[in-house]
Amino acid sequence: MIEKRDFYIDGAWVAPLSPRDCAVIDPSTEEPCAVISLGSEADCDHAVAAAKSAFDTWSVTPPETRRAYVAAILAQYEARAEEMAQAISVEMGAPIKLARESQAPCLPWHLKNFLTAFDSIEWVRPLGPHAPNDRIALEPIGVVGLITPWNWPMNQVTLKVIPALLAGCTCVLKPSEESPLSSMLFAEFCHDAGLPPGVFNLVNGDGAGVGTRLSAHPDVEMISFTGSTRAGRAISAAAAQTLKRVTLELGGKGANLIFADADDKAVERGVRHMMQNSGQSCNAPSRMLVERPIYDRAVEIAAEVAQSIPVGPASEEGKHIGPVVNKRQWEQIQGYIQKGIDEGARLVAGGLGLPEHLNRGFYVKPTVFADVTPGMTIEREEIFGPVLSILPFDTEEEAVRIANDTPYGLTNYVQSQDGARRNRLARKLRSGMVEMNGKSRAAGSPFGGVKASGRAREGGHWGIEEFLEVKAISGWDSDAE
Repeated sequence: MIEKRDFYIDGAWVAPLSPRDCAVIDPSTEEPCAVISLGSEADCDHAVAAAKSAFDTWSVTPPETRRAYVAAILAQYEARAEEMAQAISVEMGAPIKLARESQAPCLPWHLKNFLTAFDSIEWVRPLGPHAPNDRIALEPIGVVGLITPWNWPMNQVTLKVIPALLAGCTCVLKPSEESPLSSMLFAEFCHDAGLPPGVFNLVNGDGAGVGTRLSAHPDVEMISFTGSTRAGRAISAAAAQTLKRVTLELGGKGANLIFADADDKAVERGVRHMMQNSGQSCNAPSRMLVERPIYDRAVEIAAEVAQSIPVGPASEEGKHIGPVVNKRQWEQIQGYIQKGIDEGARLVAGGLGLPEHLNRGFYVKPTVFADVTPGMTIEREEIFGPVLSILPFDTEEEAVRIANDTPYGLTNYVQSQDGARRNRLARKLRSGMVEMNGKSRAAGSPFGGVKASGRAREGGHWGIEEFLEVKAISGWDSDAE
């Protein structure tokens, strides 16, 4: 049993002021794999005080100094990458291959992209040729609270902590209590990279305790949160009293528009993307909209692909999907599958209960529903599991109408060989991101949505700018520069 009860505050591992043990459950076995402590408001206050004390010095360090510290964090990861993959795999159930090849490598991918963006930032720049004595200065916002989820733990930690540090902010991280081990390892990277005390702090806790206190704390100037839309609303309400900046990256119900002229692998690609990480991704293409002429064949392909996807323990090598994160999540997904059946959708793959060869662990069968209609529960609500809904459409206009008829707006997808159509749809679809023909977004592209998906923009220079204030200065003496 791993014991990780301490918090990282002011450059040291410290015991909680009021210990409250919390077991970390391995979702592959349903057995505890570690024990942490959940922090109190007092622990949160201790961490915020450390960050506030460090801010005055850290905020004025030369950019090249901050860059060097962040590069040192990358070096720590590269020396301990396998530890990170193992931590993610055991805490939230990512198969070890996925943890090694996709989950853990989020850290170097985003970190390197942030360094590239950082090198092009003008911290003090002229307003324009019409105003030779005006300057625009970019300055760190202050102490920031960072609240991250369990489903892609290192992805979200890196997308928040690294730009905050580069911007000159000090921070307090509250990782999910479901997946704290990877974040505690990240804290070791920060410590061993030599970050000054108080610049980075970590307090484990739940949303009702540390999360709420961070959101409402008068000395926290900004909250960056990734998680459910419900929790995002609660955080916004708590933060409103102190008028702090709030950036939210929330849920999604992505539409994948597949036209009759799509390439031969479009349906298979969509199914596999949906099932990756056991469907626990906010940008999953969970609604497959298929043009009528190829609809029946698309349903057949989707069912065949889903039935071919193996399910197994996270510790096993191989290309399979693992369990979902916990019992509550498993039961919620089962409820959605039952709802799909009850409301008349046609189950063509997967379904209720554990896969036949598994009798323990939070495993869900890769599930596909066909003949889903707009308004069904499984078409409207984010399931956050390996459950795909397939709907037919007849015209481009109908596809856009169905795709946009959702509270969410994170990622939509288009599959078509018609470039003009793709370009039209990319502008018509209401979402923060549109990916077409299986082409992933490039390095430095921002991640974020609209509507109930939140309006954060994480990654690249947009991700750094979220942690900066813009100051307008007039009367600048250019001769003194």
